[in-house]
Parts: sequence; C-alpha cells; structure tokens
Amino acid sequence: MNLGKVLGVVVATQKDSSLKASALYVLEPQDEHQKPTGDLLIAADTVGSRPGDQVIWVSSREAALAMPETFTPVDAAIIGIVDSVSV
Repeated sequence: MNLGKVLGVVVATQKDSSLKASALYVLEPQDEHQKPTGDLLIAADTVGSRPGDQVIWVSSREAALAMPETFTPVDAAIIGIVDSVSV
C-alpha cells in the first residue's frame, strides 16, 4: 500500500465497460511526510475520494483485484481515504 494525494479528475468519454462506474483521478505518490515521491499517475477510485484527499492506493494486480469487477484493466486503484498519519 502507498500514500498519495488526489490532485484532479480525469474525464474519459470512452473507457472499458468495467470502468463505467469508476471515477479516475490524477494521483501524486507521497511518503509518510506528505512529500512527493514519484511521477503522477492515474488511479481508479473505489472509495469515493475527492480532489485534495490524502489516500491509500495499490498498484499492479492488487489494483485490479480491488475493483468491483475483478480483473479490471487498471494499474492503480485508490482503496482508502487517510484520516491522519502519525510517524
């Protein structure tokens, strides 16, 4: 699992049918101190997050399995909204 911040919304008028009910967001990977750690990515939302939220996300096979329809073609999925981080 990884931390990140939702920066914005991706609008896609054509997408795989398994993604029709899912929002797509631009996500900035972060470390535990909320510092950016990598390139921006696109993540499918599974929990109702919004731009500005700090979230937990997964990638690869775990992302596909986190979707309501398993084996959805995604590379990253948001699986939680962070309330606080204590280091």
